[in-house]
Amino acid sequence: MSIFGKSVFGNKATGSIPASALGAGPDAPEPAVRKSDDEWRQELTPEEYHVLRQAGTERPYTGEYVDTHEEGVYQCRACGAELFRSNEKFDSHCGWPSFWAPLADGTVRYIHDRTLGMERVEVRCANCDSHLGHVFAGEGYGTPTDQRYCINSVSLKLVPRGAGGHESA
Repeated sequence: MSIFGKSVFGNKATGSIPASALGAGPDAPEPAVRKSDDEWRQELTPEEYHVLRQAGTERPYTGEYVDTHEEGVYQCRACGAELFRSNEKFDSHCGWPSFWAPLADGTVRYIHDRTLGMERVEVRCANCDSHLGHVFAGEGYGTPTDQRYCINSVSLKLVPRGAGGHESA
């Protein structure tokens, strides 16, 4: 059971996350960005490091993008990979930014997360293997995928529409 409702496992929408994408099996590609722990510590703030590299979670309702409705593309704060678009963001009122899908297949990867006595699916940046948050399914939000990507604001950087060549967000 998730602290937000139903577990991703055992409900109908789970099939939309490919089983092959779950876990870091032998066929999973290596992240393109690989840095030492010391390099990450030098580049990230302590809070960013805790969330992105140690799979921490920011406190609910404290992140800068919880209530943001600006159009643009959300990038990984650690490596700059484009992960989500603002048009897939929705108000779930869970305390963290929520998206109903990533920007494209292969931009994120999924890992079974059994910490804290829960069965969840962790979402990581496919480019640098940074922790982003978790994905939940079957909660009844009425989104096209029936999924909620619950992502830490500190894991993201919003590039507003029109800035940096992002004309169609």
